[in-house]
Amino acid sequence: MTETAQPAPRSVLITGGNRGIGLAIARAFEANGDQVAITYRSGVVPEGLLGVKADVTDYASIDAAFTEVEQAHGPVEVLVANAGMTKDMLLLRMNEDDFSSVVDTNLTGAFRVIKRASKGMIKLRKGRVVLISSVVGLLGSPGQINYAASKAGLVGMARSLTRELGSRGITANVVAPGFVNTDMTAALPEDTQKEYLSGIPAGRFAEPTEVAGVVRWLASDEAAYISGAVIPVDGGLGMGH
Repeated sequence: MTETAQPAPRSVLITGGNRGIGLAIARAFEANGDQVAITYRSGVVPEGLLGVKADVTDYASIDAAFTEVEQAHGPVEVLVANAGMTKDMLLLRMNEDDFSSVVDTNLTGAFRVIKRASKGMIKLRKGRVVLISSVVGLLGSPGQINYAASKAGLVGMARSLTRELGSRGITANVVAPGFVNTDMTAALPEDTQKEYLSGIPAGRFAEPTEVAGVVRWLASDEAAYISGAVIPVDGGLGMGH
């Protein structure tokens, strides 16, 4: 019998990958045998992962992080733009900084890392870009005009990237999680959690690993002909959007 050849480990980078959904995604790729790096702004680097300190609002910081990853693992073949923030506030109380800072991190930050990653992907003539959006970007949510706008913008970004670089063997897709069991969700008051659960047909929050599995699949050969897609992982919360 001949042994099936294992695919070569890929250079994978996840922004904001040291906790929550980002860490679950990093672990999924690690389990796949890939060489995984994460960016982080604070906290500790989880064991087994290459951590590079970076701020997605600063292109020089991003450039330096990519250079470090390229030296260790080679050109980034899979990029997961996960880093994000919220500044929830009702419209009439939201000032311009509340709006622009969230957009700069969640949307322009994704632009910065995609631009840097695309250089290596174009040379390789292959690449996988997965943008982590949110059901809020599709449904909208009171008090989250800044966050919803930033997450909705990722859809246009992925689809434009698909049209621009699709012929180079590069795919770009969006994963839109709903409510996920993370520290942030656990900190919500019990009544609020019950209210959110009442609108989810599945009757539960997602586990981070369920989001991570979809991201890993989108970056696999099985999904090579999928690009510009928006895949919800929300238990049916956002159906029809």
